[in-house]
Amino acid sequence: MLRWIRQQLGFDPPHQSETRTVYVANRFPQHGHYIPQRFADNRIISSKYTIWNFVPKNLFEQFRRIANFYFLIIFLVQLMIDTPTSPVTSGLPLFFVITVTAIKQGYEDWLRHKADNEVNGAPVFVVRSGSLVQTRSKNIRVGDIVRVAKDETFPADLVLLSSDRSDGTCHITTASLDGETNLKTHYSVAETAVCQSVSGLEALQAVVECQQPEADLYRFVGRITVTHQGEEIVRPLGPENLLLRGARLKNTKEIFGVAVYTGMESKMALNYKCKSQKRSAVEKSMNTFLIIYLGILLFEAVLSTILKYAWQAEDKWDEPFYNHKTEQERNSSPILKFISDFLAFLVLYNFIIPISLYVTVEMQKFLGSFFIGWDLDLYHEESDEKAQVNTSDLNEELGQVEYVFTDKTGTLTENEMQFRECSINGIKYQEVNGKLVPEGLTDDSPDSSTPHLTGEELLFLKAVSLCHTVQISYDQPDCLAGTGDPFSHANGISANHMEYYASSPDEKALVEATKRLGVAFTGSNGETMEIKTFGKSEEYKLLHVLEFDANRRRMSVILQTPSGGKLLFTKGAESAILPFTTSGEIEKTRLHVDEFALKGLRTLVVACRHFSPEEYTDVDRRLNAARTALQQREERLQEAFGYIERDLQLLGATGVEDKLQDKVQETIEALRLAGIKVWVLTGDKHETAVSVSLSCGHFHRTMNILELLQQRSDNECAEQLRRLARRIKEDHVIQHGLVVDGASLSLALREHEKLFMEVCKNCSAVLCCRMAPLQKAKVVRLFKTSPEKPITLAIGDGANDVSMIQEAHVGIGIMGKEGRQAVRNSDYAIARFKFLAKLLLVHGHFYYIRIATLVQYFFYKNVCFITPQFLYQFFCLFSQQTLYDSVYLTLYNICFTSLPILVYSLFEQLVHPHVLQNKPVLYRDISRNSLLSFRTFLYWTLLGFCHAFVFFFGSYILMGEDTTLMGNGQMFGNWTFGTLVFTVMVITVTLKLALETHFWTWMNHFVTWGSIAFYFIFSLFYGGIIWPFLHTQDMYFVFVQLLSSGSAWFAIIIIVVTCLFPDVVKKVFYRHLQPTSTQKSQSVPPPQAQALSCVESLCCYQHGQSGCSRLARLLEQMTGQCQAGANHCHAASHSNRSWSDSENFYSNDRSILTLSPIEATHC
Repeated sequence: MLRWIRQQLGFDPPHQSETRTVYVANRFPQHGHYIPQRFADNRIISSKYTIWNFVPKNLFEQFRRIANFYFLIIFLVQLMIDTPTSPVTSGLPLFFVITVTAIKQGYEDWLRHKADNEVNGAPVFVVRSGSLVQTRSKNIRVGDIVRVAKDETFPADLVLLSSDRSDGTCHITTASLDGETNLKTHYSVAETAVCQSVSGLEALQAVVECQQPEADLYRFVGRITVTHQGEEIVRPLGPENLLLRGARLKNTKEIFGVAVYTGMESKMALNYKCKSQKRSAVEKSMNTFLIIYLGILLFEAVLSTILKYAWQAEDKWDEPFYNHKTEQERNSSPILKFISDFLAFLVLYNFIIPISLYVTVEMQKFLGSFFIGWDLDLYHEESDEKAQVNTSDLNEELGQVEYVFTDKTGTLTENEMQFRECSINGIKYQEVNGKLVPEGLTDDSPDSSTPHLTGEELLFLKAVSLCHTVQISYDQPDCLAGTGDPFSHANGISANHMEYYASSPDEKALVEATKRLGVAFTGSNGETMEIKTFGKSEEYKLLHVLEFDANRRRMSVILQTPSGGKLLFTKGAESAILPFTTSGEIEKTRLHVDEFALKGLRTLVVACRHFSPEEYTDVDRRLNAARTALQQREERLQEAFGYIERDLQLLGATGVEDKLQDKVQETIEALRLAGIKVWVLTGDKHETAVSVSLSCGHFHRTMNILELLQQRSDNECAEQLRRLARRIKEDHVIQHGLVVDGASLSLALREHEKLFMEVCKNCSAVLCCRMAPLQKAKVVRLFKTSPEKPITLAIGDGANDVSMIQEAHVGIGIMGKEGRQAVRNSDYAIARFKFLAKLLLVHGHFYYIRIATLVQYFFYKNVCFITPQFLYQFFCLFSQQTLYDSVYLTLYNICFTSLPILVYSLFEQLVHPHVLQNKPVLYRDISRNSLLSFRTFLYWTLLGFCHAFVFFFGSYILMGEDTTLMGNGQMFGNWTFGTLVFTVMVITVTLKLALETHFWTWMNHFVTWGSIAFYFIFSLFYGGIIWPFLHTQDMYFVFVQLLSSGSAWFAIIIIVVTCLFPDVVKKVFYRHLQPTSTQKSQSVPPPQAQALSCVESLCCYQHGQSGCSRLARLLEQMTGQCQAGANHCHAASHSNRSWSDSENFYSNDRSILTLSPIEATHC
């Protein structure tokens, strides 16, 4: 138990040695003294709290907040010394705030626990005691043999022992880990590959020794020792033997593997960044403002204490005849008395720090987050997914984003390739109804007829269907599985049951296209490849595969045709193949390739070469010599490939579309207009990534593309960065784009961060390819910690994006096809990338202006509240007499002024949502935390002080000089004076918020006027009854007497108008003389308002004719809404800021973005 506690506290890590020894099936050695190593269990934990640590950990986090800690101190001071106010005045609001916040954070963490339990409780099969046992994922231990079936994800990091294939191989996809959708082949060692049954595995005696867990997905070093007939056989283990948690089994019926890394020690979990508490910029501003207010409070308390002792320097004030000191008071220490007085003043003025600010902010964030889930614009019908909020603490941060870091695969794209066009022998073709038709012609042949293809067309299709590394999966009955013959199913099962798995989505799309066009690839067994040309089988012997690499940017196969000839097929980028072609329609094909690229298609060029027997003998010799070379193998292979892939005959080119998600281009353009820079971070190849960047509008065709690729040393990288920086300064190009690969990025970040940042900041778009998950997080961190400290947002759909999502200020998960890891670890989750536009431009805008006003309004109303208390001390000899009753002190922030600002912060809309979406530029108005700048903070603070002076001295002038306000000549006392000040204050601060409100709902009206009415009703009730549980009855009948005075009513009205009239004048002048772009947009009516602007269509007909009736003219004079005559209507109908009839406008408009101006056809 003690060891477990030490491990939990981090003092005793579960493994100290550099390697771990895993006994397969947990068969520990029976002889000798063996102490088993301790390993983590298989639970994945993304939550923050447990039942045991929730209370202490949550309280610790809450009291880290300045206001909470401050009020705790004040509460303790009130308990310890004699203070002018009751401890309840501080204790009750503090308890309320802490409780509400704890409930909210506990609920959010419960949701994370629920998601974790779903993953940890998934059913899995393990081999135990000679049989296959079903258990939960969390119960897997290191050493367990786990069975995984086709299309299931691996529940832990497993070393492959065997599969249903005789050679012990299996195929997996790691799309959720590194974004790559290609099929990867993994291997088992020969000694374990034969154990294909549970009984065989039960008899297996093996030990795996490997390194301790590390985050690198592509590194694994280990060995397996198999004891066979008393002999120990040792085999090496590498990354090709390790099946990573989160990867998915494909094209293999089942596998058995031994768990080596489990739970939070799996490579997937190690690539998660440690979950930390994210704090928004607004919260940081709040803390800064609180410190300033704490300074004001201390200043007021010190000044009051000093003035008290200055006043009491005279004997007549130190000990007046009516208030003699006790013996204890005379003998008490002056220092202790000074401290006691200082603390008493501190308690008296402590309400200048708004305790209820935090709870109102918490409630606003929690309740406001539901609007994202309820927004039908963020609902995706096809997948039946709505937007989801995992952390409501960051709502306002959505309105401050300056950098968006996005994944590519599954985030910008659907990851679905579609064959669109091809060029064969200089002629462009399209696929029409499964037939190859020259561009411009239509397919007139009957559907059932076999299409007639020329020799060039047939050779091109054969080249495409044979030059690849595609694998085939058959949806077959279990009894046929594992027969080992890849062609055995082709005749017995319809070709429709075949499913292709390729090393790239392009290959898959091309092979599927040739199959539809009549040349179907039906199987490969490593030595032969079979195709069916319109039902007729042809078998080609596979002699050599010249693998793709980034330098050559092409791949080739050398085949022996059925007739015995030797033939090379090659495909690759046009720049890698066209220079080596000697025959074919080269110029026409080059033009076609450029046309395809301009359409955003991914292009490949296809060529062939026929070998004579002598040429092939030479080629075979060179290849074998290069492949068996012990030194400089890479260079010799490149040289051999270059010798072979020349004198090519050009066959044609293909154009494949990587299907982008809907409205990706418009969304990226909108973000750019909003002043947000978009970076694409992907694990994909350089060519693929650039192609998608161009097609999605991330890179423009007119953009100057700079490259930082394949840098091998620090010096080389630094020199290239300096070259790029010079080019940016010298090139008079409006926009630059930068392409970086993972290896170069590592070098750039190691020594040349500043130079790299300088280049990046001068580029309007950056693309990082071949990125490891932790590299993505490093890039985000680099910008987060830069001197400007911009707000970053990361968006992705796979487990490889989790680190980036957790590192960014705001993390967004896409509910894609690659599991739920990104969604579980994100702050927000949406179904499609296009929803990001509305999430930031509308929801982010609203959340930010709401909370910015909420924070500053809270400080304003608390300055209004406590400054009269400070001023009152000058009139009561600094005796710490309170101006307000303690009930009013307690309820001011909790009841009288809390609801209007809460409702405002939930519903306020400065500009209509449709206008915000159509004018992304408005997002710039709120960037860099502009509404919470020191200038606006100073304005609200000074306004609070001004209003407080008016409240106090306005009331003082009215009744301070012993003026009677009652008809019977009765005088008012200090409680009546304090109540008058309080009444004026409650009305003024409530109406001030009403002036700030642009978007009125019935709830705003209800809480605004209801709060004022509640104050009056409560005060009448509170002061009209003698309450037995109160120590004093100071307020008895005070409020009733106050309201019975006509002079008091007159004073209330005069003081309120005096406070608010300058605000109204300022607003009018600023709006007319210096309007912001947001204020200008407020005057642009949304479609509904435009339709109503002609007074319910009384003065406009559809085509702009004048139709103003006498009633309409009368309404026009009253409201100013309609200008009579056809001119206005005609002008309105041609406004660039209106919407077309086809886009009917609703309160939650379903359109995402309209970038081009659309003309309206009527008013």
